[in-house]
Amino acid sequence: MFSSHGAMWWSPNGTFLAYAEFNDTQVQNIEFSWYGTGQYPETVVIPYPKAGATNPKVKLFVVSSANMSRVAEIVVPSSIGTSDHYLSSVTWITDNRVAVQWLMRIQNHVILQIYHFDGSNWNPSQQYAEKSETGWVGQFSPLPPFFVEDSNNFYQVMSDKNKYKHIHYVTIEGANPITTGTWEVIYITKLTKDAIYFVSNEHGLKAGQRNLYKVALPASVQSPRQCLTCDLNVDRCQYNSGYFSLNASYYRWDCYGPGLPLFTLRDNRGPGSEIHVLEDNKVLEEMLRDKNLPTTKRDKIKVGEFDLWYQMILPPGFDKSKKYRLLIDVYAGPCSQKVDYRFRLNWATYLASAENIIVASIDGRGSGYQGDKLMHSIYKRLGTYEVEDQIETTRKFIDMGFIDKEKIAIWGWSYGGYVTSMVLGAGSGVFKCGMAVAPNSTVTSRAKNFKSVKYLLVHGTADDNVHFQQAAEISEALVEEQVDFEAMWYTDKDHGLDGAAHRHVYTHLSHFLLNCFENSSP
Repeated sequence: MFSSHGAMWWSPNGTFLAYAEFNDTQVQNIEFSWYGTGQYPETVVIPYPKAGATNPKVKLFVVSSANMSRVAEIVVPSSIGTSDHYLSSVTWITDNRVAVQWLMRIQNHVILQIYHFDGSNWNPSQQYAEKSETGWVGQFSPLPPFFVEDSNNFYQVMSDKNKYKHIHYVTIEGANPITTGTWEVIYITKLTKDAIYFVSNEHGLKAGQRNLYKVALPASVQSPRQCLTCDLNVDRCQYNSGYFSLNASYYRWDCYGPGLPLFTLRDNRGPGSEIHVLEDNKVLEEMLRDKNLPTTKRDKIKVGEFDLWYQMILPPGFDKSKKYRLLIDVYAGPCSQKVDYRFRLNWATYLASAENIIVASIDGRGSGYQGDKLMHSIYKRLGTYEVEDQIETTRKFIDMGFIDKEKIAIWGWSYGGYVTSMVLGAGSGVFKCGMAVAPNSTVTSRAKNFKSVKYLLVHGTADDNVHFQQAAEISEALVEEQVDFEAMWYTDKDHGLDGAAHRHVYTHLSHFLLNCFENSSP
């Protein structure tokens, strides 16, 4: 839940330490072999709750740093504690008040409960709830609250009445938005007595851009927003964030693209002047000076009722009168985003510049940062609309006139590998081949449709995220249908395929892709 190895939270002055306890006793195990270098392999056993299976039981405790024997449990609210739930976040307000977010397992209902220390126990006081009738609360999970100093009032990003994520000021009377529009606040970066700072994609209404904003307090939806980064090095910097000093007098401006990343220290007490350049990537700029790099096209395309963002990594010297091979690079998980303005040097860069292949990505239904209607389209419907949108948008790419319709492939990793497999299994006839790295196995029902495509299945045998069991089940289903496919296993490698395997897998993917295109009918 925390996307980290930490489940401990110190109070502001270090008086108390909150910590989570997870009981895996009733959780079923996943087991896999670790081959190592010995004569016999070892068996790795990990408690792993799968969909619909028993979850760990979580409890939250607080211990006094002055007396380690004084341990008190923070009890989950009864309205949520009787059902499967998660501990979502822990936020200290003061040394004797703490806010905890408890999330229902189906992730459409969260309770923020404030607890107050009375000298011996942590008693519940104010409680706030957020529910969604259409899907996940927050951005796949609730975002953290930012509390007003010495108060139970707080600011939090949540869905507004128009179902876009915006900052709300939450009091016992209710939640009042202080931002609004058909764009989204991505996260709050800093709260002071006088202002709140946040990152959004408001500027230009481009979902994949990020800029840093400031709103003076007290605020309402009519309050003016000051963009701190919209006019800074515009061609180079359209994906920005900021990290502030304790009182927000200074901040580190982080520019991640589309040009070379740039990091500077800035003065926030006046016009925001630059104090020092921390990293300007001049060395990398010089290294790339004589390189023939691809260009990136970003735009929207109409698919059904939605205008979907897409991007194309175009070969150097792109000529729309010619025909190009196309690779769709997909992830498509809930609240994901592939189309953004970050700088990257990756496999797509190589394919476009060295192999003259267009690499495209599509943010279809289920994608984030464009309102709940788009994101919640796949709530409890995974493997449906996000798969359809990859196919339909690719058809529209063909209609643009510069795509060789006989040489189109798709690839993805993890959830992207799953979507890749579902797309190929749909039997659309659009794709000639695909490569799936660490996919899950719910695609097995479509195995017979793989006879008309070339398929590469890749997995690490020690994957503790998407288990090797998934690839084994896909392989078995394809064999049962007499499908000719290729597979590559990486011994004792986990989900990321690190070390030598990382370079090897991209070399192998490249060989498979080029061979597919070479043997496709003209």
